[in-house]
Amino acid sequence: MQLLVTGADGLLGSNIVRVALEKGYKVRVFVLPDSPSRTLDGLPVERVEGNLLNKEEVLRAVKGCDYVIHAAANTNVWPSRGDVYWKVNYEGTRHVAEACQAEGVKRLVVIGSAASFPCGTKEHPADESAPMADTGYGLDYIASKRKAQEYILQRVREDGLPALIVCPTFMFGPYDSKPSGGAMIVGVVKRQAPGYPISGGKNFVHARDVAVAAVNGLTKGRVGEIYIAGNENLSYKEVFEKMGNIAGVKPPALPMPSFVLLAVGRLGSFFGKLFGFQPKITLPMARVACDGQYFSAEKARRELDMPATPIEEAIEEAIEWMKEEGML
Repeated sequence: MQLLVTGADGLLGSNIVRVALEKGYKVRVFVLPDSPSRTLDGLPVERVEGNLLNKEEVLRAVKGCDYVIHAAANTNVWPSRGDVYWKVNYEGTRHVAEACQAEGVKRLVVIGSAASFPCGTKEHPADESAPMADTGYGLDYIASKRKAQEYILQRVREDGLPALIVCPTFMFGPYDSKPSGGAMIVGVVKRQAPGYPISGGKNFVHARDVAVAAVNGLTKGRVGEIYIAGNENLSYKEVFEKMGNIAGVKPPALPMPSFVLLAVGRLGSFFGKLFGFQPKITLPMARVACDGQYFSAEKARRELDMPATPIEEAIEEAIEWMKEEGML
């Protein structure tokens, strides 16, 4: 069956393409014309160049496809606000949905974000039963992804769009060319992170596990449903220790209270705007780091047969790949 993958050269997209090929799909990838897409080199895929903001190019990419996985997004967090997030993450998703409906695609899997949901605790992790809400971090990336997810659910209800949404938590894994989640690993391995947030933590997951859930979502799961794709809930101290043990370096040992992180974030945002550079930490990033973003992926495991690879394996594979690419 013919599958189109948007954002195919990102961390998740590169893993989705490989999982889909393993499962016997004929894969077409939709990438920007100027993208080197080196994570796709040597793979038996059909490459279509175009931009999500161009309806005709999106329609051309979708034409003749049985299935679509829409993984393309602008995931930057600097600047915190900007029209580009809404154009790519929201308008781009609308163009994909419209093309899928026009071409009679059998199933559309949209990659959302678990950050669209309120945070839980380790004892009571959040799940899909909580309504999506503005988390208040001040990041248009998160806000635009949430609105795109709401749009997809509306199209399912009103127009019968055959779509479901997979919302990853924080991903590690190979083929992280940006790097995205791997930037946290780089910071620990290169001793760039002096300390860890005392109160913060996340749900971490292997990108390949999310890819399996997404590909399985083409034939499993329920239309109109959202699936949080995650695995292990860990504090920053815990995940930094795992990274240090795997890389053979001393993990950050300085506990950083929330008021210190927020102060550093305010200074970062101020000087970043003043001098026009991307700071290491901004106020919205500091707010995120102070929260425990803990989630349950039981629904995805139950309905999408999502694996639960130990996060140590994801970190190890990410480090090996980044070393091969000269990032570490």
